[in-house]
Amino acid sequence: MSARPAATATASAAESADPCCAAPLPVLGRDVTVPLVTGGEVTYAALDYAASAPALQRVWDDVAAYAPYYGSVHRGAGYLSQLSTDLFENSRETVAEFLDCRPGDQVVFTRSTTDSLNLLARVIPAGCEVFVFETEHHASLLPWQGARVTYLNAPRTPQQAVETLERALADRDPYGPALVCVTGASNVTGELWPVRELAAAAHAHGARIVLDAAQLAPHHPVSVRELDVDWIAFSGHKLYAPFGSGVLAGRADWLQEAEPYLAGGGASKKVARRADGGVDVEWHTTAARHEAGSPNVIGVYSIASACKALTEAGFDSLVERERHLIAKVRDGLAEVPEVRVLSLFGDDAPRVGVISFVVDGWNSSHFAAALSAEYGIGVRDGLFCAHPLVRTLLGSDPQDPGECGAPEAEPGERSLNAIRVSFGAGTPDEHVDRFVRAVRELVTQGAKWQYRTESGRCVPAV
Repeated sequence: MSARPAATATASAAESADPCCAAPLPVLGRDVTVPLVTGGEVTYAALDYAASAPALQRVWDDVAAYAPYYGSVHRGAGYLSQLSTDLFENSRETVAEFLDCRPGDQVVFTRSTTDSLNLLARVIPAGCEVFVFETEHHASLLPWQGARVTYLNAPRTPQQAVETLERALADRDPYGPALVCVTGASNVTGELWPVRELAAAAHAHGARIVLDAAQLAPHHPVSVRELDVDWIAFSGHKLYAPFGSGVLAGRADWLQEAEPYLAGGGASKKVARRADGGVDVEWHTTAARHEAGSPNVIGVYSIASACKALTEAGFDSLVERERHLIAKVRDGLAEVPEVRVLSLFGDDAPRVGVISFVVDGWNSSHFAAALSAEYGIGVRDGLFCAHPLVRTLLGSDPQDPGECGAPEAEPGERSLNAIRVSFGAGTPDEHVDRFVRAVRELVTQGAKWQYRTESGRCVPAV
């Protein structure tokens, strides 16, 4: 049985409007049409990759080819169980290669980036102090509640980020174990963070560092060794493999020394009753220690398939195409004076295809609803599960009302939220061209439809 089809669909070169750029990778749902409130239908423009990216067609084909051969992992003597176990463990090796892991590093499969960082929070040694910038996604900001946490203010330059971290680490008291958690690319601004420099600062002060690569890995190559980070966390659903799995990869010692993240079958190597009636447990020291329960083999295999697909497509061409799309969007938004793009590090900062903005005179949820209902464009509005960062970028008071994707203001009223457009390897030029045109038309001509707030969402008024 081969879990990969003999041939996969290829995108037509016509899909790339710029001859210098590669065509977008084929993704599932690329031909889906949606109704418009103004009448008719249009091909859906999925521009919310930062929330969840569509499945690569290659990933879907690989999963579909494997699905009839699905069997229990690590537990069965039958052919399908043995095949599935091999597929699962080979996927672990594929991910390790994709991340350029060091010898001895462990790849632990989880449910998501959030799950991965909560796992790491459970295994940090006693007395460990955690350092995290307020700019982080909640998945990185919140798991450390049981530890001593130092929250660092938002830097305005990459150099300031490094200097802020160095001072905080040098001044920690007591000078014990420490962990730094930092994003590779912001889920709000798309800006790249100076990961290698932050890792060097952490190690110079006796600390370790975990990289939240949820927004970085789908767009750029990520190397554990080159960045010199201790762990990397990311999600399959942002890496074109939306089947419920994630990854925590890195140093094995803290993982081996801690109690299992979940207790149960798979994590245990030996369980025996004691004479006093209790139970003795010997836990695995491999990645299985933190993978109790029946593994999500399809989710894991989909991540491995995506890793292979992106590697074979070549990140050089993927990055070049994304820069082409970023320039289109940023140049188009710059032509609309009412639009303000949110940024920490400035216009010239390198970034991935994630751009957030506000529009003068518009409630951001109203604007996003009009993009969807009148143009068939899917974007995100709200605070993007990064409330402190968005509040800082909008210059709001911490007590100002605002909810992630659920504004209290009526359509047309200013609210504490923003609009985010995001794209990636599967985005055709037409989607970003339509988006830029829609923004210009909405600002200059207004919405063609009436909208109302219902259950915390802005929706077309019927």
